[in-house]
Amino acid sequence: MLFLDIADSNFDAQFAAILARSEETGREVEQVVLDIIADVRRRGDAAVMDLTKRFDRLEATSLAELEVSETEIEAAFSQVGEKDIAALQLAVERVARFHEKQKQQTWLSTEEPDVMLGQKVTPLARVGIYVPGGKASYPSSVIMNAVPARVAGVGEIIMVAPTPGGEINPHVLVAARLSGVNRIFRIGGAQAVAALAYGTETIPRVDKITGPGNIYVATAKKLVFGQVGIDMIAGPSEILVISDGSGTPAHIAADLLSQAEHDELASSILITTDRAFGERVAAEVELQLAALSRETIARASWERYGAIIIAGSLDEAIAFSNRIAPEHLELAVSDPFAILPQITNAGAIFMGHWTPEAAGDYLAGPNHTLPTGGTARFFSPLSVDDFVKKSSIVYFSESGLKRLGEKIVRIAGLEGLEAHGKSVSIRTGDFT
Repeated sequence: MLFLDIADSNFDAQFAAILARSEETGREVEQVVLDIIADVRRRGDAAVMDLTKRFDRLEATSLAELEVSETEIEAAFSQVGEKDIAALQLAVERVARFHEKQKQQTWLSTEEPDVMLGQKVTPLARVGIYVPGGKASYPSSVIMNAVPARVAGVGEIIMVAPTPGGEINPHVLVAARLSGVNRIFRIGGAQAVAALAYGTETIPRVDKITGPGNIYVATAKKLVFGQVGIDMIAGPSEILVISDGSGTPAHIAADLLSQAEHDELASSILITTDRAFGERVAAEVELQLAALSRETIARASWERYGAIIIAGSLDEAIAFSNRIAPEHLELAVSDPFAILPQITNAGAIFMGHWTPEAAGDYLAGPNHTLPTGGTARFFSPLSVDDFVKKSSIVYFSESGLKRLGEKIVRIAGLEGLEAHGKSVSIRTGDFT
């Protein structure tokens, strides 16, 4: 863990390693993924089954065997406790309610009597959502990807999830059913992304792929973009906490560790105007680490990519945060609303001492699929907008084209596109 003063002359050099943590992709990973995509495109189901056997130790005589059955989903509900089901149902309801507010409707403008303009909003026909497996099980990822798709009106939601050894977490299946997922396949990795992007004999081609995954999944999404839509290229998780020295060090330490336990590449940073407070947080992190079930992962993350930074003022801390553009930003200050207008780059903003980032992860309502690695400068959280497409509507009456046609022909002439202009003038008469 780095303990830094933002005023130090070598601060940027010391902090550079944290910023570069997600750049460990390398051409080797990309070549492996390219080979997998080519194999899936060439051999379809057979390639997906071979790769699933190789990477997930899961054999099948047909890809249909890797689709989760209705019986398995019903069994999952019997395995999950009523209180867990109720918690997941509440999360689904709250996330749906928030995303309903994002919906846009088709609209038409009749401001001009002879021209009508508008926008048609159409849900995507079919989407694929990737749900991570392996080190942890994430029913919340199911909810955050499937619910906005369902709210948007997507016709079919296909879920893929790696299941090493074949078992799939029952909570994930319950979340999928509650969220409106239509089909679930026990496949993961780059092969699952390729199958969704290009289709196989069993898995239909989708219009868009959303959801986080490991470096191979992220690379695969990047490489199939253009063939299908994607939400974003997700990197390692991150949290930045801005503190003015108010609040409880143990709370801040817990919030930092809530990201560190994700994986070894996660980054947890505190920037505070109070050095003594920062020191107390660092001590509390060490105490809490020892009690974590995922201590090994969290400790590796904290020691490699954790930092406590001392700023000279809140303005300096805010400027640093805007430069970093964190995925999760906590404003652990006495008056978070006073500084909110100054925040320009963040995936999600958590306000005050009683709003831990975990509240947003699970059931606050906003989406937890957020831009990472500084991409909050230009990306937004996953939303209903990711699951619709928008078409422009243009209608000219005869009088409308005659009224505006001369200008259309003139602009076409500026570009030297005679046929463009002719398509207007042939209807309205020549303009000189």
